[in-house]
Amino acid sequence: MAFRARHLLGIEHLTPEDIRTVLDLADRYVDLNRRTVKRTDALAGMTQINMFFENSTRTQASFELAGKRLGADVMNMAVAQSSVKKGETLIDTALTLNAMHPDLLVVRHPNSGAVNLLAEKVNCAVLNAGDGKHEHPTQALLDALTIRRAKGRIQRLTVAICGDIAHSRVARSNLLLLGKMENRVRLIGPPTLMPAGVAEFGCEVFDDMRAGLDGADVVMMLRLQKERMDGGFIPSEREYFHRYGLDAEKLAFAKPDAIVMHPGPMNRGVEIDGTIADDINRSVIQEQVEMGVAVRMACMDLLAQNLRADRGRQATEGTYV
Repeated sequence: MAFRARHLLGIEHLTPEDIRTVLDLADRYVDLNRRTVKRTDALAGMTQINMFFENSTRTQASFELAGKRLGADVMNMAVAQSSVKKGETLIDTALTLNAMHPDLLVVRHPNSGAVNLLAEKVNCAVLNAGDGKHEHPTQALLDALTIRRAKGRIQRLTVAICGDIAHSRVARSNLLLLGKMENRVRLIGPPTLMPAGVAEFGCEVFDDMRAGLDGADVVMMLRLQKERMDGGFIPSEREYFHRYGLDAEKLAFAKPDAIVMHPGPMNRGVEIDGTIADDINRSVIQEQVEMGVAVRMACMDLLAQNLRADRGRQATEGTYV
């Protein structure tokens, strides 16, 4: 398979072929996950540590389930009770974990670049489960798989990403992935929730929901990242929903077969109307959750293959540590 990365730190350094390799393998894991027996031995004998410095339900559960279904020994590190809370630096934490010889390290951290720093200090494969406002690569990959399965392709589509663009690592990773796969990307939201330099992102920018959704194949809603806001970015949640919340009237401007996505957790009545979120003919939000497990299985499987190959070469050369 054409996937040579040692870590999965972001979408930025992946090639279109890398992306297709992940999605193709993930498709096979979707089939496995729908069987009665859902286990394989792809990670047998390997240790996976999940280290989440930010609270997460979907992502942490998805990585844990993915590792167990691949046959790994999975440990969830309780960061709230860890030495990090006692003043230990991130580098010291990395060195401590490295001494335990894990094979896969899954990290979510509130600071952009923290996962990259950890990857430089350990001898295992590191997967970025979200770092600050930087990237969330597995979310973009699972979104791509969801789109490909719903639309039959992941190229030459018009994708509207709507809402809090400025604070969203999901938006950044999706922008990178969708751009690499030759899609037309539109960003929709109030100017206060657009990042600086947005005009240089190679996409169209709208502050009018109806104009931005016109003719869209995919409507990707984003959560308001209130925990990352330190000022008055919106007048009120009620006003935000009126202008930028997805309801039937606004969705009617997209193509009749447009799909609706949301990375979760959703704020119903703020970013999306509950009726739209639950519409089995338009919403693929639950499919995104299902695809998340399969994509994370594929990513860990591919990284583990590369890790074993690297260690095999190092053992032959007498340099393995």
